[in-house]
Formats: sequence, structure tokens, C-alpha cells
Amino acid sequence: MSDQEVLEIFRKHSALLEGHFILSSGLHSDRYIQCALVLQFPKVAEQLGAALASKLGHLDAAVVVAPALGGVLVAHEVARALGVRALFTERQDGVMKLRRGFQLKEGEPALVVEDVITTGGSTRETMQCVEEAGGRVVGVGALIDRSGGAVSLGLPKAALATLSVHNYNPAECPLCKSGIPAVKPGSRSQK
Repeated sequence: MSDQEVLEIFRKHSALLEGHFILSSGLHSDRYIQCALVLQFPKVAEQLGAALASKLGHLDAAVVVAPALGGVLVAHEVARALGVRALFTERQDGVMKLRRGFQLKEGEPALVVEDVITTGGSTRETMQCVEEAGGRVVGVGALIDRSGGAVSLGLPKAALATLSVHNYNPAECPLCKSGIPAVKPGSRSQK
């Protein structure tokens, strides 16, 4: 599946938004990728998960882990395609944790996947959770890498589509300065 084919799926489901957005990282942007609008369709979610799994399958992971909320369906579909377990991390008191009785075996090879990588913050936090639980992260993936490929996580990384989207520090955001109201469509609270 090419970048353009993936982006066409997102366009078809009105999941590439333009305006003034506050991202889950706290940065501002003039574009937002709302993966939930695409992932609400099980067949499409399955297709995207299988495509991402095909880029990461050579890493021989035994489990796929994602940050909640955006990565849960991605992890599930990648894990389904690979025939392995799917786990997710959650924030508890502002800190990403493995909860709900999820456990990893010592040294268990894990993939960490996301819906969208912007700064890599949630991905790094999830990688740390995996390592603290005894697992070993062997690679990372996302449906969309909106960093233009600039985010380095020190491991093999794959995305179905890579975009270069401008992000702005709120204090320097030209959209704020021009008075355009900001919308916060993401799932992570700003604490």
C-alpha cells in the first residue's frame, strides 16, 4: 500500500482536517489527522493493520503494544495480522502505565504502534512501559508519521504514510496570532 493509497483512504473518510488544532503533544498545527474516522470501519482498520504488520513482521514480535486511546485499534489489527497478543498502555495520574493485569515475559519481543506519530512522545512513553515490564521493544510503527520521518526512536520504524506537517509552539503559533480559534480533537488531556 503506497503513501498515496493510504492518504486517499483518509481523505475518503474526511480524516485529514485543516484549521487550527491543539495536538496531544501540546503543539499547534494547521492540519490534524483524525484516525478514529477511518478506524471506525472494521474492514478498513483490518486492511491498514495488515499493511503495517507487513512492514514490521520481519522483527518477529510476540506482542504488540500501543498507547490508549488512539493506538488501541491499531495494535489490535497489527496483532491480528501477526497472530500475536495486543496490549495497551493508559495514563494513570499523568503517567503511562500497563494496567488491567497486562504482563510481559522477561525479554518478550514487542512492537509499539500508534495511530499517528508527531513528536514520538507517546511512543517513547509506551516503549518505556514495555521495558519496565520486562519486555524488549524490537520496532515501532504508525499509520501516519506526520513528522516527515524526522522522529528517531532508535529502532526500526515503519509508517503507512509519511507527511511533513508544520507544528508550532503555542507561544509562537501564527494561527493563534491571527486569531483563528483552536480546536483540541485529540484524546490525551493536557496536564
